Amino acid sequence: MTQINAHAETSRLERGRQALAEIDGEAGHKVIAALADIAPDFADYVFEFSFGDIYSRPGLDLRSREIATIAALAAMGNAQPQLKVHIEAGLNVGLSRQEITEILIQMAVYAGFPAALNGLFAAKEVFTARDLAA
Repeated sequence: MTQINAHAETSRLERGRQALAEIDGEAGHKVIAALADIAPDFADYVFEFSFGDIYSRPGLDLRSREIATIAALAAMGNAQPQLKVHIEAGLNVGLSRQEITEILIQMAVYAGFPAALNGLFAAKEVFTARDLAA
């Protein structure tokens, strides 16, 4: 996967849409679509800030950004839907199932066993869904 160019001649919104498509694919678009009837402006904020500004920055590749995101969401312990989306994104940007599993096991040290267990169960769901879709 390529690093999104934050300095391209595109708007924050367009950069964000491009980045979301590359990183999260279908899962990300489902999240955005779910916001359409309740908070369409919030969807634009997600596109512009999260993906148009932050994910599009130079300095870390998308793979590294997803490692950090998976670890952070697992450590939070209360963001299972978002964790599943980013486990999917991690696979989309080149992380292996083994690497994702190791990231989640690592969280036992810093976020505790419950956070690691919940993360591993979320990964299992994502992996199983991918296998069934194949």
